[in-house]
Amino acid sequence: MKIIDKILLFILIIIIPINIYALELPDLYSKNVLLYDIENDKLLYERNGNQIISIASLTKVMTTIVAIENIEDLNDTITITKEMLDEIPWDASVAGLKEGDIVTYRDLLYASLLPSGADATTALAYGICGSSSKFIELMNNKAKELGLNHTHFANVTGYDIDNHYSTPKEVLKYLTYALNNSLFNEIYRTKSYTLSNGLLVLSTVYKAADKWNYDLSSVLGSKTGYTDNAGLCMSAIIDINGKELLLLTFGAEVNKERTYHLEDTLKVINYLKDNYKAYTLYKKGDILLTIPVNESTIKNYDIKVSRDIIVNSIDEVSKEDYYYEYDGLDNLSFRNKKGDKIGTIKFYYEDDVILQNVFLDQNINISLFKFFKSNYLLLLPFIIVILLSLYVFNYKSKRKKRRRKKGMLENK
Repeated sequence: MKIIDKILLFILIIIIPINIYALELPDLYSKNVLLYDIENDKLLYERNGNQIISIASLTKVMTTIVAIENIEDLNDTITITKEMLDEIPWDASVAGLKEGDIVTYRDLLYASLLPSGADATTALAYGICGSSSKFIELMNNKAKELGLNHTHFANVTGYDIDNHYSTPKEVLKYLTYALNNSLFNEIYRTKSYTLSNGLLVLSTVYKAADKWNYDLSSVLGSKTGYTDNAGLCMSAIIDINGKELLLLTFGAEVNKERTYHLEDTLKVINYLKDNYKAYTLYKKGDILLTIPVNESTIKNYDIKVSRDIIVNSIDEVSKEDYYYEYDGLDNLSFRNKKGDKIGTIKFYYEDDVILQNVFLDQNINISLFKFFKSNYLLLLPFIIVILLSLYVFNYKSKRKKRRRKKGMLENK
């Protein structure tokens, strides 16, 4: 096998997001809107993202992730008590748990997110901390830990009361934090779940889709909410031409005859599917640049693209709009070892810059002939030593011969 086949340079290339702030989304009913690129941690669109608002049942995102991080055994059971149920406001959304029901903590997590059950979130608080007030302390501690300076929780359900608020951007921050947890992510994407007591719970979004005959097949996961102060709220992972984006909307009018938050979601999905497209600028295997290799069995080292480089944009793009800069070693040799950082590559598209470190994937084999050819002066001391050694050896040999000859003559 050729050396060049053994020496691979691995570059992890981040799919480059495009800023679409300048673009106008369709007219929406929601007062606050965020569109976020999950994979690239990029906010793509913002409307009133820093406004302090009521957040309704999107509170339960924090309730659920804090519960997950404090549950010792998901299969442990808890009995629903009258004390838990008495704490729930009469008009709060519930999963349907009854006094005396015995369910697992895992059940309560699903019942908190899917049907937005205030009974489930309250039961989690009591089961983990013994009371809602102590559990709320955990939620606010988590908010501080995440750097949410404009967020405060006063209950575990999202019910409108004083001192319970956040901003769209900070909801996005703790939602993305929660989605990094595999169990939360799984629950968030679930449409229906049957609790161990036989109770079936359904996601509020998919339940509404059936009622209103909406095509929400592009919604991969969601959590909704509403109160009089918060209006209709929505968070959803949406599939746009194979790419996952996170949409958050707040402040749509509450109307029994309309589901404005779902209508906004469909408008955004349809608009982006028609306009927000993926453009492949470089394909996997394309050579970005070639670096000379010294003192090795190969002459050059090709740096190749490890996977397709894709730009998502409303406007049509081309390679002429995109370029890169390499800042690193101008050549390589056997002295460069596997894992060494040999440089960085900056990828540019419009206002976006992606910085990527470049590491050597495997050792480079030395060519002794090329090494000594380019470093012949290094041989000079060795040559001198060898010549001196030969001279001394030859001198001593001649002396021995003379002594031997002289001795033979004297004996005669």
